Amino acid sequence: MNDYVKATFHMDPVSEVRQDLLSALLCQAGGETFVNTEDGIEAYFPVGLFDVKAVAEVTSQMTTRQNIRWEYEVIEGRDWNEEWEKNYFAPIVVSDRCVIHSSFHHDYPRLELDVTIDPKMAFGTGHHDTTTLMIEQLFRQDLNGKQVLDVGTGTGILAIVASKLGAAACRGIEIDEFAYNNALENMAANKVENVQLLLGEASLIESHWQCDLVMANINRNIITADIPRYASALKPGGLMQLSGFYEADIDAILDASTPHGLVEESHHVRNRWAMLALRMRTE
Repeated sequence: MNDYVKATFHMDPVSEVRQDLLSALLCQAGGETFVNTEDGIEAYFPVGLFDVKAVAEVTSQMTTRQNIRWEYEVIEGRDWNEEWEKNYFAPIVVSDRCVIHSSFHHDYPRLELDVTIDPKMAFGTGHHDTTTLMIEQLFRQDLNGKQVLDVGTGTGILAIVASKLGAAACRGIEIDEFAYNNALENMAANKVENVQLLLGEASLIESHWQCDLVMANINRNIITADIPRYASALKPGGLMQLSGFYEADIDAILDASTPHGLVEESHHVRNRWAMLALRMRTE
């Protein structure tokens, strides 16, 4: 059953910057979905990934300049679409070209790209700055006929957008079974037939895959650990776009990627979150 732990954090003082920082740290501790509240955040963890000690360590890192109180409870499996409809998920427009909405939405603009996402607690509705940054980067490219790999696909939103922008074929890798099944449902809802989804870790990436674009919107620690695998699947001259980390983390990402022939092409920042585009050397 897709049970979750809901951890509620009360911050004094509270600010958007502190909320983002706490969300980023909790993401590295296994958190999957984060919702800002008036005095802090709510964080959702799959039951099997919730570690009280790890979460307590995160809060201890942030208590030098503020007070943080927190409590948690187990939320039994439920109709997560209904929860998102009631509380969190509203249609979003990206770059005035793409509208992302759920199947229960009816009042939204008709744009070039229409993407249906029913998140069911999987990360990737387009509301988080990192997802928006990744989609904006996809619009900067010519994806017609390209081969794409999306690591940590979540809801499948990035693979869906890539497919709708003309990619010839996409592979999506997802470690969480519930997110994997959710991505399958979202592929069907969008009538996307050229995306192959794989359930498992980045070790599924095979060196003989040769992709024009590799995407990963995860977090700094996972990205720096798995960049060698990402690079092994990238064609010479291919592009890697990465997000899920802060602007302050860009140097660490570059340090991990440079030995594998990757060179920074550009980066973009929104509310301190970053998207880094890297190009594979051709020689």
